[in-house]
Amino acid sequence: MKRIIFSLLIIVLMAGAGQAKIDLVTLPTRDTVQLTIYNSADMTLVRESRALTLKDGKNKLQFSWANTLIDPTSLEMLPKANADKIDIADLTFPPRVRNLGLWNIESGVSGKVPVEISYLTSGLSWRAFYMGTLTEDEETMRLQGYVRVTNNSGEDYENAQTRLIVGKVHILDQIAELARRQYPYGRPGEGIAPPMAPAPRRGPIRGPMDTSMMLRESEVAAMRPKEITKEGLSEYFLYTIEGKETIPTGWSKRLLSFEVDEVPLVNLYKYEEERYGASVVRFLSFKNDKEHELGDTPIPGGMLKVYRNAGDEGHLSYTGQSSFKYIPVDEDVELNLGAVADIVVKPKLMDFETDNYEFDRRGNVSGWDEIRTFEIEVKNTRDIGVKVEVKRNFNTSYWKLTRSGDFGEFDKVDMDTVKFTLELKPRSAKKFEYVLRTYHGTREDNWRR
Repeated sequence: MKRIIFSLLIIVLMAGAGQAKIDLVTLPTRDTVQLTIYNSADMTLVRESRALTLKDGKNKLQFSWANTLIDPTSLEMLPKANADKIDIADLTFPPRVRNLGLWNIESGVSGKVPVEISYLTSGLSWRAFYMGTLTEDEETMRLQGYVRVTNNSGEDYENAQTRLIVGKVHILDQIAELARRQYPYGRPGEGIAPPMAPAPRRGPIRGPMDTSMMLRESEVAAMRPKEITKEGLSEYFLYTIEGKETIPTGWSKRLLSFEVDEVPLVNLYKYEEERYGASVVRFLSFKNDKEHELGDTPIPGGMLKVYRNAGDEGHLSYTGQSSFKYIPVDEDVELNLGAVADIVVKPKLMDFETDNYEFDRRGNVSGWDEIRTFEIEVKNTRDIGVKVEVKRNFNTSYWKLTRSGDFGEFDKVDMDTVKFTLELKPRSAKKFEYVLRTYHGTREDNWRR
């Protein structure tokens, strides 16, 4: 198992001897470790607690971070007890030695001292994904949210408290690039600003990186779903996973974020030739609010795969998938599940004529009306009722619908678009007509007046 290694060099000056006695002490394992993983940047804040064995006087702590993606310039160490008696003087990086730092500690006590060591590392990431299961009538959906944490940092993190940050973070330097520098602050002798007073770092990680990226199915099945506590932090949002997680380097772990049994939703089919071609596209929409059994926290962006219950035996049929962006509380989301074949919309031009000619002084046509009659046929071949939205674009802002046949309702979407909404019973069809009059040339002026 990979592990960062510390060694503690205790230097005690012998009275009247003129030479030093150097003791090499192996640092105990971590007592606790906390990971705060950002999803908008390749950056993780690691906070560890360990118990250092110090002697009264000068102590040196050797820290090595070989084979990891730790940024040595971010190292910081703070005593958690006897802070007034312990002076963490500085962290130095010996020349011509890679991945090694020496912490100089002046201690006024002898024995074990708890310290917190923090640093930034690269290679840890997380992403959200979701599974939606529709009821047979497709009026509600069971929504399950998951996060997958992946560790490619080169370091194993055992029994770590894991926290996930949603939100943009602005950084000037990439952590991975800082971690791969030959010298933490540039080559020796270059005019680089001196390091801030940080804390030490850990020792080498041994062995090649494990290439397995997923837990075995048996291990996943054995895991109890973890509760994730969520809280707002200014423009960021923090998700804290219940309990502790062990995430070896080269592995990923899937964790349940939330589960809601009955999310009310709108199941809508849309037809718009200019946008989707001749296909009908299916959409699911819901709102992140209390009425829809949600609304406690924002929902991180991710991929939703949608299934439908098929029969009493618990079988599922795949419906489609859609990616979405971050959903704030009280915001709507509309998910595009793609084109379908079981709902068909066929528009047909039934008649075309021109009328109301106007002429200029030379006898030329200066204005006219165009009248088109369309028939729209909508078929539902599914075994449940559906709602279909048909949009028609007119390529002009100067128009009028003088009649719409058997279907008399429409909504004006914008200056050149209208929307017809139909409810169809299982395995049924509907037809409607509309007559579109558009104005051209000087007839546009008449239309404005």
